[in-house]
Amino acid sequence: MSASRHYRVAGLAMATLILAADQASTTWIVRGLRLPELGSVPVLPVLNLTWVENRGITFGLLNGVGSLGPLLLTLVALAVVAALATWLWRAERGLVAVALGAVAGGAVGNVIDRLRLGYVVDFIHAHAWGWSWYVFNLADAAIVCGVGTLVLESLIGRPSRPPGRDRLADAPDHR
Repeated sequence: MSASRHYRVAGLAMATLILAADQASTTWIVRGLRLPELGSVPVLPVLNLTWVENRGITFGLLNGVGSLGPLLLTLVALAVVAALATWLWRAERGLVAVALGAVAGGAVGNVIDRLRLGYVVDFIHAHAWGWSWYVFNLADAAIVCGVGTLVLESLIGRPSRPPGRDRLADAPDHR
């Protein structure tokens, strides 16, 4: 199996893992824990499970876009996932493929929530010393971590080759 095929498989496996974890956690939050009825449950001194119906995008942005909002946001998310799939197919590094899979899996998880419920279920609420972060879900965390990894990878990137060297120069000589 070629390296690029391994990368694709790793990226698709990550997307599937993130999607499954996101949907399982959402199902548990709604049906198992019944968080909509409880509102908020302290887990740690710095972490609560808090019910939020996010009708916008990440961090509740564009929350008031009207009745067509969920459909428009879903179409945009699906276009982004298509672009990520194309990028994944061409990925030349395993880290990039896995990060793309995390972003795509998280995006699809949020799309499923939006189509099924009309909103995204957010429930992780981190807070400490008077500071409170936006309430988010596992899909959001995967998207942020995946994008962060892609940004870092692009900044650090591959080691540069000495001038005058190219891939053909690195190929073994089979004379």
